[in-house]
Amino acid sequence: MMEQKNTTESRRFEIYGTVKDNVRLNLRGSEVVDGFVCKPKKLDPNKPIMHYKSHILVCEGERCKNACKDESLGDTLREYIKEVGHLKGPSRIKVSRANCFGACRFRQVAVVFENTRANGFIPNNNVFLKNIHKYDEKRWKELFSTLTNNEELENSDFKLVPMKELEEKE
Repeated sequence: MMEQKNTTESRRFEIYGTVKDNVRLNLRGSEVVDGFVCKPKKLDPNKPIMHYKSHILVCEGERCKNACKDESLGDTLREYIKEVGHLKGPSRIKVSRANCFGACRFRQVAVVFENTRANGFIPNNNVFLKNIHKYDEKRWKELFSTLTNNEELENSDFKLVPMKELEEKE
């Protein structure tokens, strides 16, 4: 196998990549640029992004990041997602890191977006989760199950960030 540049890249490649005939490939089967985990060597501007059902954006703003014990939370979540079989296919859960959401008092936070253009579950769209720094592996997998089974987060025991209602102007 080809030598990895660093442990972070190596960890990410174990999640997202494969090696075939000594060529590094991403989840879509495209050869990747050296030093990257999933960036294809040949860019096809017309190729759509991979389908996802649910998209979890994890806050990595300064305060939230300091609350979390896991320095690579995004990578850890992707490993859990792979373990439960939701890294590909119709129930795919995508994880992205984001900067500050402005909800520091509820740290660490994440927001769930559902792919409402496909098979996303509208009641779970744009829902903020609080205190995710307290989640362990079991709790994350419970969240993934809740999302893929289209169970409402609002009716679950997950702690949600309260959202102020829009005030109508008279």
